[in-house]
Amino acid sequence: MPGFFGVPVGAAYHLVFALTHLLTPVAGGLAAGAAIVLFTIGVRLLISPLSYRALRGQAAIARLAPKVQVLRTRYGRQPDRFQREVAALYKEEGTSPFASILPLLAQWPFLTVTYLLFRSATVNGTQNQLLSDGLFGVPLGAHWLSGPGPLSVHGLLFVAVLAILAALCWLSARLARQALPGVVAPATPAATPAASGRADYGQATAPPGGQAGGALARVLPYVTVVIAAFAPLAASIYLVTTVAWTLAERRLFRRRT
Repeated sequence: MPGFFGVPVGAAYHLVFALTHLLTPVAGGLAAGAAIVLFTIGVRLLISPLSYRALRGQAAIARLAPKVQVLRTRYGRQPDRFQREVAALYKEEGTSPFASILPLLAQWPFLTVTYLLFRSATVNGTQNQLLSDGLFGVPLGAHWLSGPGPLSVHGLLFVAVLAILAALCWLSARLARQALPGVVAPATPAATPAASGRADYGQATAPPGGQAGGALARVLPYVTVVIAAFAPLAASIYLVTTVAWTLAERRLFRRRT
């Protein structure tokens, strides 16, 4: 594959191909899917420092929400002064309202490589043998809408994958709302002290950037489902694995903190 992604796609091809052969004696026909899961886990381990930083940033936003509200009350009529004071507050904390976006940005190149890998008939001038692998008879390079119909094995498998992904996204968005109580609008049930269990944060006003970060945390997971609906099956498996990993990271972080 020529172009900027030629080298990383070639490297990913050899890695996934080797993992598939390694897992075949154990996983049989599921080896290729299991190889993509292991590939995704490797990616998440690689960017785990960014993920940890993002979780710390979310915790900082929640912790600093009352202080930001005080600054808003004091400098609400001086927008420039308010922005400077909030920026200084976050700098003192060593974080940023946009820290939670870093893992998402870091994953896009890997997702792009996975997409291109299962959309390319040839890799480095040779036939892409991964396209002949599949999951329950559905090729890993197939799309949801490219199958024989919604009631076929092809259609039902994609519906199952998308349903699992949607459930994981809902849980992830729920945890994100709990982690960022200050960016939830006071009119919503989650913003009340009774619902959130945190009377001091429940009515806090979102800091600049924090509100945008909270909106992204609520919307982006479901955008993932839309992407999976038009992506190859291999990319959908990648997305299911990475969202499940994110969910586990958040739960573990909350327990430890």
